Amino acid sequence: MTIIHCLGSGLVGSFVIKKLLDEKMKINLVDIEEKEKINDNDLLTIHVTDAIEYCKNTSNEDEIFVNMLPGSLGFHATEILVSRGKKVVDLSFSEVTPDTLNKKAIDSGAKVLWDVGIAPGFSNMLIIYASRFGGGISNAEIRVGGNPVERDEKWSYMAPFSPKDVIAEYTRPARIIKSGKLTTLPALSDIHKINVKQAGVMESFLTDGLRSLLGTISADEMTEYTVRWPGHIQRYIDERDANVLDHEQLIEDWKFDKTRNEFTWMEVKVDCRNGERMVWTVFDQGRDGDSSMARTTGLVTASCVKQWISNPELIQVGVHPPESLPDYVIANVSQSLKDEGIEINGPGIML
Repeated sequence: MTIIHCLGSGLVGSFVIKKLLDEKMKINLVDIEEKEKINDNDLLTIHVTDAIEYCKNTSNEDEIFVNMLPGSLGFHATEILVSRGKKVVDLSFSEVTPDTLNKKAIDSGAKVLWDVGIAPGFSNMLIIYASRFGGGISNAEIRVGGNPVERDEKWSYMAPFSPKDVIAEYTRPARIIKSGKLTTLPALSDIHKINVKQAGVMESFLTDGLRSLLGTISADEMTEYTVRWPGHIQRYIDERDANVLDHEQLIEDWKFDKTRNEFTWMEVKVDCRNGERMVWTVFDQGRDGDSSMARTTGLVTASCVKQWISNPELIQVGVHPPESLPDYVIANVSQSLKDEGIEINGPGIML
């Protein structure tokens, strides 16, 4: 039986672990902090230890690492695992992306699938499907965000993953494709209002979320926007520019509140070179105590792990983005989301 080492057990990580246990998979949960047992399951072993040291010392031959550590810590873990020739599913969303480790992976025999969440992840899969179906892409736009259902008098936001990673996302310049060329714009630029069917008027702004798509998709125009309640990002910009933005206070203010209703919404809009326009929307409000972001992100991750175990040749030696996956895998990912009650509207994935 394949052993799955799950590094990190935050909101998303704990959900992924739960879903993999539902599939009767053997899990080693690795976290620096003591965690409540996710469920009473003989297939789950909890290791309260430093994940980096753990990555240096495992010795099983049939094993996959699911890296759900935050930011730079996650990249460091993947770097170690690549040097050891391991199989890795990377969800860490580090600023330095795992594709920079491709040569090392080829040399060591490591196999890495990275950025397999909702966006990046499922968004990439929909864009590559549109490209294959429509003879290439002229324009692609991704809009995505996880937000509380009700606005408040503060930030109208709570972070479903590490607040530090959200701050980093708000800081990094946004790389986009404009007139067929890679272009860099200031983070948080092009703020504009949009209408979200289930929520009403919201705002979207450019962030650096295209990542692997910048190098794998040929398009005239391609952008990714983060979606928030109106006023949220302007307050951030105003406090930043006035030099009164307190990052430590933000981490506290943006702490996720499990008692508060929230939702995740994504729109992927693609104009294909054959003249076809393909538009998908994804919407979820959480279920059974699991947040919408944990569900929409974690189900993509869990489906990819499950399919890799079912087909060990799915991922070859090297570092591979989600848009490298074949259409049947994308179709299975989409179906796994629908099976869990996540609302997906748009063209079906035809095989």
